[in-house]
Amino acid sequence: MEVRWILDAVRQFGAEHAMQVAELAAERVGKGVVAFGIGGSEERGPAEWFTEVYGFAKSAGLRLTAHAGESAGPESVWAALRLGAERIGHGIAAADDPALMRHLRERDIPLEVCITSNVVTGVVKRVEDHPVRRLYDAGVPITLNTDDPAMFGCMLVGEYRLAARQFGFSEGELRGIAENGFRYRFA
Repeated sequence: MEVRWILDAVRQFGAEHAMQVAELAAERVGKGVVAFGIGGSEERGPAEWFTEVYGFAKSAGLRLTAHAGESAGPESVWAALRLGAERIGHGIAAADDPALMRHLRERDIPLEVCITSNVVTGVVKRVEDHPVRRLYDAGVPITLNTDDPAMFGCMLVGEYRLAARQFGFSEGELRGIAENGFRYRFA
């Protein structure tokens, strides 16, 4: 098994902290680290703070991702895309913006969807309200993920079962989503 790492900075800790994480990641390019991203509170760490950090990370040869559109609206996803994010962690608020869904579909930018996590954190009030099916049906590329299994009490196989049971994903659709995990990996 080969493991690759994405080093993630906590947004609300600010750009200086994020630059330290990006520098650490840059020192390890070619040694298993393939990408840089930001996670944490979208509201307390707006994407605009990290423009220079993302420029540095990209110039160091790192791929770029960002958690966005989880607890904040579609504008958070747009802001992450302006940073150069090639993948969006969560991104479920995109379902509220047809132009954003079209942009993600046309530019083949995937969302890393975490159904259970979104319900446990309260960003989606009830599992049946989760927009995963709407995103998928709109042609937005998605992967299914656990976020943090220990924190949210879920496993990847459970996320696939939930998608099938609650949202009617067929075996073929789930196979395609699983293949997306390989297709969109940062290798």
